[in-house]
Amino acid sequence: MSAAHGLRFDGTQFWVVHRRREFGPFDYEWSRELDGIELWYSGQKFGEICSEDEIFADLKEFKLPLRVVEVASVVFGSTLRSILAGHSARERRLNLIRLMTEHGCEQFLTFNEGPPAKG
Repeated sequence: MSAAHGLRFDGTQFWVVHRRREFGPFDYEWSRELDGIELWYSGQKFGEICSEDEIFADLKEFKLPLRVVEVASVVFGSTLRSILAGHSARERRLNLIRLMTEHGCEQFLTFNEGPPAKG
């Protein structure tokens, strides 16, 4: 990826590109009991959304740049809210763009699809 900042999506996974470095994959999945959504970074669970009022997340152990954590939080929040609301893929993308802009993350609005190149 040549952009200094942006996002890469591959299914439910996404990477945050910050200063030409890709951080991820970030991912989510339903908990085994289907009563919450687990949050994952690089194959390790770091949090869970139990309800709109109960969210537990801690990325501290990964020592990510604060800006990466901020952008990932907006992407997670936007994506999960849109999915739970039953939005189409187009509506989800438009909602993400709106929220990224509202939260001052415009420089990350370069989107790429597919897994990062190996190497």
